[in-house]
Amino acid sequence: MKSRSFLSGPLLGAAFLMATSAIGPGFITQTTKFTAELKASFGFVILISVLMDIGAQLNIWRMVSVSKLYAQDLANKVLPGTGYVLSVLIILGGIAFNIGNIAGAGLGLNVLTGCSVQMGAVISCMIAVVIFIFKEAGKAMDNFAKLLGFIMIGLTLYVAFQSHPPLGEAVIKTFIPDTINETMILTIVGGTVGGYISFAGAHRLLEAGVTGKENIKQVSKGAVSGILIASLMRILLFIAALGIVWQGIVLDPKNPAATVFQSATGLVGYKIFGLVLWSAAITSVVGSAFTSITFAKLLHPAVTKNFRTIIISFIVFSTIIFLLVGQPVKVLVMAGAVNGLILPFALSMILFAAHNKSITGKYKHPYWLSAAGWIVVLAMAYMGIKAIVGLFG
Repeated sequence: MKSRSFLSGPLLGAAFLMATSAIGPGFITQTTKFTAELKASFGFVILISVLMDIGAQLNIWRMVSVSKLYAQDLANKVLPGTGYVLSVLIILGGIAFNIGNIAGAGLGLNVLTGCSVQMGAVISCMIAVVIFIFKEAGKAMDNFAKLLGFIMIGLTLYVAFQSHPPLGEAVIKTFIPDTINETMILTIVGGTVGGYISFAGAHRLLEAGVTGKENIKQVSKGAVSGILIASLMRILLFIAALGIVWQGIVLDPKNPAATVFQSATGLVGYKIFGLVLWSAAITSVVGSAFTSITFAKLLHPAVTKNFRTIIISFIVFSTIIFLLVGQPVKVLVMAGAVNGLILPFALSMILFAAHNKSITGKYKHPYWLSAAGWIVVLAMAYMGIKAIVGLFG
């Protein structure tokens, strides 16, 4: 297979799919909330999390591409049965978070148009479903992620500029923070590359046939680009929130991001918040559904034959659950805790596979990259176990 240009559809599309899957309602809320707590020192949290995110994604994307295997199939080759465990965890987590994503999309349209949150959720569900009706659903998904990704970044940049942030202070504290909060670092890492998000871009490239040693440089570029796109959005949200907090404005704990956008540019800012929230939520709905169902392929051959139909069913099912019971808070909290364990579990399987010649063939995985991956595994496992103990303690 010929090597691909990074600007070709699947590579850039995969980067945006991973990034926009990460940028969901929780991503937006966490970033503004943590900025209010740490002020400019939150920049350090972002810096460290970016390095950890890149370490995780480079390992996953390269190994999925080189082996030409989905992550669950790689796991099964390393230790039979683990791929099934991983698939079930990803699918259950995907459903739980997709309920939250649908709720966020509904709220976004509520802010934008005044319709009820439930009606907004139904409209958003229909839009997401339309993407997968097309035969070229992969291209449609890529273009959708890129378009809304650019819209989110552009609008948030405008709000950040209008909030008049103390940029000098932000730069200094990013490298010399007043406070280092390890819980925030690991929460942000989990929110960016946890659960299904870790595999969204890599599985998209596998679906598109962008695999093999000859594509490894471009795949690596795609992995790093996905993290940088998501991180750019987080940095802009951080700067926007910092500007508002710096002025002494207290953020509404129920919806801190809305306070930031509205305080920066008034009613226009509130409507911008609605559009950004909807864009973040709907792209996460698409990314979660696609990635979760790629894991379901291991469970039954019918999934591969009816791939798009099952993705549509996944989206509709998540919407129905939201309409019937709302956001099941306990389920979301539990899913969040389990999510913290999915990354170290899955990444450890990837790292064991990285130096198995029966899987990698002539490809030699860099030892420095494996070392970086193991640091992420140990750090996330520690934090995930701590979260689970806290949940039941």
